[in-house]
Amino acid sequence: VQLQASGGGLVQAGGSLRLSCATSGRTLSNNGMGWFRQAAGKEREFVATIDWSGGTTSYAASVKGRSTISRDRAKNTVILQMNNLKPEDTGAYYCAAGPRSNWDLGEYNYWGQGTQVTVSS
Repeated sequence: VQLQASGGGLVQAGGSLRLSCATSGRTLSNNGMGWFRQAAGKEREFVATIDWSGGTTSYAASVKGRSTISRDRAKNTVILQMNNLKPEDTGAYYCAAGPRSNWDLGEYNYWGQGTQVTVSS
C-alpha cells in the first residue's frame, strides 16, 4: 500500500491550500484516513480524520473552522482543504490510513511521505 501526499507549497498568511492524498496498491475505501503535521523540532500532531464512509469527520481545535477533510472512495483519494492559513500551520503534512478514523497517530498502519506547507507572515 502506498500513500502519496501532494499539494503543499509556500503561501502567504490568509491564503489557502488543497492537499491531496492518493492511495495505491490496494483499496483503502473501507479505512479511516487522517492528516497529521509535524513542524520542525516538534512532534507529529493530529490535524483531521475521516471515517470510511466520509460521513464523520473530526478536526484538531487549531484547524477547526478553517479546514475541511473529504474523500472520494471511488478514486481512493482524500483531500484536506485548508483556508485562512496561519504561520503556525507551517510543517510537513502526512496522510495516513488505519482501521478507523482516529486522532491517535499510533492507530494508523500506513503513512505517506509528507508534503511541505510553509505559511509566511
